[in-house]
Amino acid sequence: MNNLALYIITVVIWGSTWIAINYQLGEVAVEASIVYRFALAAAILFIYCWIKKLPLTFSKKQHLQFIAFGVSLFGLNYYLLYSAQQYINSALTCIAFSTLMLMNIINARFWYKTPITKQVYIGGAIGLIGITTLFWPEISNVELGGEVLFAVSLCLIGTLSASNGNMLSIKNQKMKLPVMQVNAWGMLYGSLFLLIVAVVQGKEFSFEWSVPYVSSLLFLSIFGSVIAFGCYLTLLDRIGAHKASYANLMFPAVAVIISTFVEGFVWSSYTVVGMVCIVIGNLVVLTKPKKSKTTAAKPQAVLIENS
Repeated sequence: MNNLALYIITVVIWGSTWIAINYQLGEVAVEASIVYRFALAAAILFIYCWIKKLPLTFSKKQHLQFIAFGVSLFGLNYYLLYSAQQYINSALTCIAFSTLMLMNIINARFWYKTPITKQVYIGGAIGLIGITTLFWPEISNVELGGEVLFAVSLCLIGTLSASNGNMLSIKNQKMKLPVMQVNAWGMLYGSLFLLIVAVVQGKEFSFEWSVPYVSSLLFLSIFGSVIAFGCYLTLLDRIGAHKASYANLMFPAVAVIISTFVEGFVWSSYTVVGMVCIVIGNLVVLTKPKKSKTTAAKPQAVLIENS
């Protein structure tokens, strides 16, 4: 599958998961629902690997890396973001999580000495302005207080955890570890971490056998976890964390479009300006820069550098 297809699939699926998450909120504890989601996703991946006879045996050292990967990306990240949303609205949470792109840029530089072009900085800045503008009506009325600052701190720590998970995923792929099996183990360890957290907190593990809850759980597990994470983590290795993570700025835009048709969301000038900025930023980040005439005139030097 080419990079454009992977990018579109990731954006469309994660941009629509908010609908499914709405059906997860209610009788079942949030922590329990997240455990169900990633435990089911891990089971699906393990069954797939077993059917395809893909190797699932790894060294103890690799399993320790899988634990760090799973806890940071599928465990702590989700726990902190969901906890923060008890004190602030989803718009503020979304803006805080959109800093993942900046964190990935810094982390990629720190972990792998990845060079960052002006194009990425400019596109990322335009995208962040777009996200803030898109949600400005919701965040302009937020009163800064102890609870809000605490919740935003939780969001940023959770986002940093997700970024570290992204870096570990790149490390896994640099070590030639297969994405499918690594995700299976990572989601298993992430769900076990959340299980322990929920038990310590005394959360009840009930289950709702209604059609909306079960169908949304299946959507989040199969599409939101197995497929979307597979596409996104593959993109991380192919185009770099800074470009792949721009997808996180596109999710709210997709969510707004879906909400327009599903919930009758009415657009305002903030919506239009925000969406335009997000799209422009996306084009700036992902469009390949034109090669200079100097570079084109020296093909031999390029070949020597790439050899």
